Amino acid sequence: MTSGNDSRHAGDGGALKVRCPQCQTPIAWTTDNPYRPFCSRRCKLLDLGAWADGSHRIPGEPHMDETQLDELIDRLERGE
Repeated sequence: MTSGNDSRHAGDGGALKVRCPQCQTPIAWTTDNPYRPFCSRRCKLLDLGAWADGSHRIPGEPHMDETQLDELIDRLERGE
């Protein structure tokens, strides 16, 4: 199954075409591209930087720091 961003073309040997998540450039999903799903090293590093600085996040509850975790464990042990 493919999404709206994926397609196959007979002229390029049937290679799956995807869009670079960073710049949206169409690229062939082949082993010849060491940066896939990105089009280049630059796009791969830009994406990594966005994860590192917190621009990209997986939604969910904020994590607890050690103090909050210790307090929660103490409350649970006391039966509160």
